[in-house]
Amino acid sequence: MIKITLSDGKTLEYPSPVTPLQVAADLNPKLAEEAICADVNNQTVDLNRMLSTDATIVFHTFAEEKGKEVFWHSTSHLLAQAVKQLYPQVKLAIGPAIEQGFYYDFDRDEPFTDEDLQKIENRMQELSAQALPYQRTELTKSDALTYFQEKDETYKLELLRDIPDSEIITIYQQGDFIDLCRGPHLLDTGKIKAIKLLRTSGAYWRGDEKNKMLKRIYGISFPTEKELAEYLHFLEEAAKRDHRKLGKDLDLFSINDEVGPGLVLWHPKGAMVRHLIEAYWKEQHLKKGYQLVYTPHLGRANLWETSGHLGFYKENMYSKMDIDGQDYYIKPMNCPFHISIYNAKQHSYRELPIRLAELGTVYRYERSGVLHGLMRVRGFTQDDAHIICTPEQMNSEVDKLIVFSLEMLKAFGFKEFLIYLSTQPEDCVGAKEDWDKATVSLAESLQKLGLEYKVDEGGGAFYGPKIDIKIKDALGRAWQCTTIQFDFNEPERFNMIYIGADNTAHRPYMIHRAVLGSVERFFATLLEYHSGNLPLWLAPVQIMLIPITDNQLEYAHTIESQLLEQGFRCELDSRSEKMGYKIREAEKNKIPFMCIIGKNEADNNKVTLRQHTVGDLGSMTIEEATAVLRREL
Repeated sequence: MIKITLSDGKTLEYPSPVTPLQVAADLNPKLAEEAICADVNNQTVDLNRMLSTDATIVFHTFAEEKGKEVFWHSTSHLLAQAVKQLYPQVKLAIGPAIEQGFYYDFDRDEPFTDEDLQKIENRMQELSAQALPYQRTELTKSDALTYFQEKDETYKLELLRDIPDSEIITIYQQGDFIDLCRGPHLLDTGKIKAIKLLRTSGAYWRGDEKNKMLKRIYGISFPTEKELAEYLHFLEEAAKRDHRKLGKDLDLFSINDEVGPGLVLWHPKGAMVRHLIEAYWKEQHLKKGYQLVYTPHLGRANLWETSGHLGFYKENMYSKMDIDGQDYYIKPMNCPFHISIYNAKQHSYRELPIRLAELGTVYRYERSGVLHGLMRVRGFTQDDAHIICTPEQMNSEVDKLIVFSLEMLKAFGFKEFLIYLSTQPEDCVGAKEDWDKATVSLAESLQKLGLEYKVDEGGGAFYGPKIDIKIKDALGRAWQCTTIQFDFNEPERFNMIYIGADNTAHRPYMIHRAVLGSVERFFATLLEYHSGNLPLWLAPVQIMLIPITDNQLEYAHTIESQLLEQGFRCELDSRSEKMGYKIREAEKNKIPFMCIIGKNEADNNKVTLRQHTVGDLGSMTIEEATAVLRREL
């Protein structure tokens, strides 16, 4: 008998080999219809994989991440099949699932046009309608090499040569198309009911700029047309919120090729928002017992050798500089500098915890192909903090960090969060006892605070476990912000110590922490989350004064002075344009409030207050208007 154990502990027994699909059908016909793949003994497999021994099974549908991944990867094979049928001379590279959809890279001299994409999409729909089974076959490496040599698929051959000779090679076939692939896949192409090819781009083979530029096609697919329609609507809404568009429309920032890709120029209005973010950040950190520090933008090579960056992070660092015969590197991290500040003098356990914080600008080499507005840049400011504490203080400090982080994020208007606890990976530094203590501490803090979280098994950095807090926006997207990260590597490398109550040296625990992540990415997230409609306290211009004619200019200047004296950020639109045009411009620029000033207002020492997206709030005195504004702050 073959014993099958399900995720809820229920067991089924079968007298002969059985497939996950058969098990699903025995449980519920709807599950058999919706299931995409299954985890069998923690390995994700096709639903038609034959099981001949006892096994545990967990099923995945499109509603789950693993289900989506298999669904989209299967669609990438369908894309490649359609392209090969329409353009036989094209050579195949790779086609993975990504966070939203899939892509496939092709070696083709000419780019794919919009007309090409439509032809390919139509062919994919035709192939989907044929319900072609995805068939898995195992080959020796030698047989696989022979097959792809005959097909002259040079990229597949290169991938094959990197696989150990002893490893079993698998290929997948649907209809006339065969691809090198580990799988798993859908049962057949008929499951893919809705397809949309979205765009094309260039991509270097294996991400290496020394290699040939390939043609990449991105797409998305769903089990139903309804889901595709909802996704396309989501894309329309996301495009409206794109921080790059908003940054240009609202005159907040720019990135100039003459200055350099990935290097941000902050315009006055964007700089004001950034200033407000940073000022609030500093104010709150000082209230929580942090000490602010400033550190250099570069350091000697030996610092980065000690930290390990030259050993494991050098490809992300900029080239060395020769200064007075010594090698220097521009900093990719702030951590070694904060440790150097700590190590500048001896510390007693009575001084701990020490909390050092800095808005420190760092520089990391990012390939031009991955640069994306403010989300992925080459120079950015991290809101770094390092908490150095005793093992006994660890739990309390983690509690405070989580509460502080959520308070900060909520202050910027964020309401929903996804929290992840990442545990010890296979390759790591530090004693298992320390890893266990730190991981338990993180988990207990989350539980104590009543916070739901997911465990990312093995997802911690090599130097310690961590908590990640992501913001969930109105479109359901998740944005990475806060990280709370233990580090068992740097304290050892830099020989950090404190003198304990026993008058001997002890190694402290160190926690890396960033609430915002980076100011640039946080700024982009803030813009997209609020669709450019920033909360009043963050708006670069809070009030636009709009006189109807030049006759009201003098009175408008008086109102302007009063508002400025009270700390409000306001501007006066003195252009000789019609009132309706000025209002539309203020609305377009997402200015929270307008003060309309006509003859009646000037004669009676009043203003007509108008609120963005709300409309006219009526005529009132300036004192009444400022009271309305203060209620919004």
